[in-house]
Amino acid sequence: MDTAFLDYLYQEHQRAQHKVSDTAICQLIEGVVQLLFPSLSERQFSSPEALKAYAKALKKELHRLLSGMQHQLPAPAKELTNALMNRLPQIHQLMLEDATAILEGDPAARNLNEVIRTYPGFRAVVFYRLAHVLYRLEIPLLPRILSEYAHAKTGIEIHPGAVIGSHFCIDHGTGVVIGETAVIGNNVKIYQGVTLGALSVDKAMAFTKRHPTIEHNVVIYAGATILGGNTVVGANSIIGGNVWLTESVPPYSRVYHRSQIKVSRSADPAEAINYSI
Repeated sequence: MDTAFLDYLYQEHQRAQHKVSDTAICQLIEGVVQLLFPSLSERQFSSPEALKAYAKALKKELHRLLSGMQHQLPAPAKELTNALMNRLPQIHQLMLEDATAILEGDPAARNLNEVIRTYPGFRAVVFYRLAHVLYRLEIPLLPRILSEYAHAKTGIEIHPGAVIGSHFCIDHGTGVVIGETAVIGNNVKIYQGVTLGALSVDKAMAFTKRHPTIEHNVVIYAGATILGGNTVVGANSIIGGNVWLTESVPPYSRVYHRSQIKVSRSADPAEAINYSI
């Protein structure tokens, strides 16, 4: 390989030597999730002191990682570490409310433990809740690393900048996309393939509200696409499957897509068209 190119790469590595490892931050947050939910934990604690020691170790590791990027932070690493750890009780309560919403909204869910251990929608929201706190603390890059980690694990993409209320339920979830400036109220339920996106990808709109607002108690069915920062779905509305919505609807609306499906029957089975996918 060209020596000059390797020298160039070495200089690039030197400039990036204090970066936070993607693997390290994801492992740390996995550890936090295991602390919050015993059914997900790979550890058994023999005493309250053992659990407290584990929590202390997580805090120490978070401080170490943030210290490695101190020059990029809006406040001292210790202050930001304390801010996240002190918010864990509130975050945990929101996560339990999300799990309860899934349990109450999905007939297939048998109990809360099953939701916590197996539902990708819950896992995606758990990581969103933690990433959102980092985002609000103005910690660069790490929130996006966590959201993309959850995206890879679940097929659900929630930008950490989105604002999501309590009792949020994602059913099935594959293909869900929620943009950075989306605002979602309490008791909202969405199904797989839903997009809360922007009408335009113009870079000039980077610091404007580009994604829709979903008010309280809304249900959005599979495949629906809702676009635009000025689009508001009023409270207690139902958005049907495959709807394409770019304008606001008032509370208690019912919006649906009426497809035209033709069903015909061949007189001779031999005339049937065979498709190969």
